[in-house]
Amino acid sequence: MSKATLETLQQTFNERRSIYALGNELAVAPQAIVNMAERILLHTPSAFNSQSSRLVVLFGEQHQQLWDITELKLREEVADGDFSSSKQKMDGFRAAAGTVLFYEDADVLKSMQDKFQLYADRFPIWAQQTSAMHQYALWTELSTLEVGASLQHYNPLIDKDVAAAFAIPDNWELVAQMPFGNILQAAGDKSYQPLNQRMKVLGLEQ
Repeated sequence: MSKATLETLQQTFNERRSIYALGNELAVAPQAIVNMAERILLHTPSAFNSQSSRLVVLFGEQHQQLWDITELKLREEVADGDFSSSKQKMDGFRAAAGTVLFYEDADVLKSMQDKFQLYADRFPIWAQQTSAMHQYALWTELSTLEVGASLQHYNPLIDKDVAAAFAIPDNWELVAQMPFGNILQAAGDKSYQPLNQRMKVLGLEQ
């Protein structure tokens, strides 16, 4: 890897942020997003090479439908309470170009637990870590195309309705939702906790 490539990679890590003000006018073709998701599925690591992660990429009416479902389920929970803040969020997500749904395949996890019983209790944890790597990889790659995104977690509230709407297999378990689109407003300043409270370096001077 050249120094220039490394610096570009580092800059991409630094600049990836949660973007909430999203539009539906992508500077790239939707197929470019699909190709990106396919590549990430192929090349993102997983514990024991389980390859348990699953992605659903929604555009157009299906993207809108996801957030319609989410709004309906949230309204049921809020009942007569103030829904204005949630309504604003749902409208913001609907305004985006699409959404990626991140799933983990429960059947794969069960097969790994059966095969490696010594680590059976760890596979659900490793599956979440695997999903997180897919989320971060896609989120970071999207930012290289100047496509903004944020990560949402309305599961398990929406799981059944979303599965029914999009013919999701019963063994796929929803982990997160990532709306994406062109950036209408950049993220604000980010605060950082002191590194000396978050990291130790040992043995460097030996």
